Amino acid sequence: MILIADSGSTKTQWALVDEKGKVEIFHTSGINPFFQTSEDIEKMYKKERLNADILKVKSLYFYGAGCASEEKNNTVKEGLANVIHAENYIIGSDLLAAAHSLCGNKPGVACILGTGSNSCNYNGSEIVQNVSPLGYILGDEGSGAVLGRMLISDILKNQLSKEVTDLFYEKYKTSRLEVQDRVYKQPFPNRYLAQYTKFLSENISIPEIENIVLQGFDSFVKRNLMQYDNITKNPVHFTGSVAFYFKNQLEKVMQNNRLTLGKVVQAPMEDLINYHLTNK
Repeated sequence: MILIADSGSTKTQWALVDEKGKVEIFHTSGINPFFQTSEDIEKMYKKERLNADILKVKSLYFYGAGCASEEKNNTVKEGLANVIHAENYIIGSDLLAAAHSLCGNKPGVACILGTGSNSCNYNGSEIVQNVSPLGYILGDEGSGAVLGRMLISDILKNQLSKEVTDLFYEKYKTSRLEVQDRVYKQPFPNRYLAQYTKFLSENISIPEIENIVLQGFDSFVKRNLMQYDNITKNPVHFTGSVAFYFKNQLEKVMQNNRLTLGKVVQAPMEDLINYHLTNK
């Protein structure tokens, strides 16, 4: 029996796969070792009833946001070890999960557009190029956190029409002081900012709203994808809720930059399960 986890900063999707290939899917909160200690991770998953008494597996494949170094991977492993009993713990980045899921054993470019963003050039077995995403303050172009940040900034700086501004405050009943407190003083500001992609999606027919999304995606392409070798020769695949729900805008930006759009899926788990069943 194996357990596969695909964890973003907001949520984690788990797949428990038995010897016959039967799959049980469940969800918990997401984790990010840049913001959480091993103790935080253990405490959170125990609270969410992810219990070692019921989870005893041969191998745990945990792919997560922030799992890109040995130090952070050890933080995750230590946090999970007292919650899940496994013979083997394999910790990898959410980007590697995206590459395995989207590309399988074929070369291509794999991208994540969710709460955060990331991308890589994948040769069919491993990541060979990666432009560091740098997080939602310095990078993460096109992500939910950055699109939300762009929207909020435009609202608070009076850059959008009265129509859009009124729609926003009617929906959220917030204030500049509350926004600043949530962004600068409260935990997980990236999750807070990403929630505003719902407003973008609901009002995407308004040109100035769509333009925020187009600008965010164009910045993702120019500052990340254009640095990869042979970018115009390989398909570019995407996973993540932002890519999925704003696929029309993503297609426009890809066409404008003369890139080939490949798969666009909301979550990588289905293909990730197939990958691990095929590559035992």
